[in-house]
Amino acid sequence: MALGSRSLSRRRQASGARFRSARVRHHHPDGTWDQQCISGRSPTEICLTDDSNVYYYMDSSGEFELETPDRDAVKSALSRYRTNTDLSITYDATPVFSGGGETDTIWQEGAFGMPDYFRGLTWCNDPVNGTRHRCDQHYIRIRGAGTYNQKIAGHEAGHAFGLVHGAEASPVQGQCADRMGIMRASVSCTDSPGLGAVVKQNINWIY
Repeated sequence: MALGSRSLSRRRQASGARFRSARVRHHHPDGTWDQQCISGRSPTEICLTDDSNVYYYMDSSGEFELETPDRDAVKSALSRYRTNTDLSITYDATPVFSGGGETDTIWQEGAFGMPDYFRGLTWCNDPVNGTRHRCDQHYIRIRGAGTYNQKIAGHEAGHAFGLVHGAEASPVQGQCADRMGIMRASVSCTDSPGLGAVVKQNINWIY
């Protein structure tokens, strides 16, 4: 991204006015959460994808293959981000797993070594050198046996885009606060897969 460009500066100013009106920051980093992005499978690591052009791949064979309903859930969840935010999201049929130009998000189905109450986990596989918060490639793994749905897929995608839960927001929000939208922490908080206005504002401010 050309951070010094005038067009981006004007866009940031306009976006910033809308963002300040939301009065809640729940992107990484914010005034509450500022951990460095590191590689590894952990529920406490949140990183930003490296830019607004997001390429994703859904595992199509082997242990972590997504079945058709799971793939449909991912597509529907990502279409909300594509339609309602400044992110450009494209499926990558020939994924890159190392080196330059890695595919941004790799979607999988299966276990990930966490207690059963974790429905899904997003982690960074390759932090961007020279940055504190950016990740070149995320893995998103959601449990099988019917766990995959649009709400959980949308929530985990939000983590890959740098969004946090209410406890890490600034100011801190309840885990089921309405303004957290798709980033409400518990699956019992809402049945809606909608992003929510504050989620859209936060993403558009970051990217």
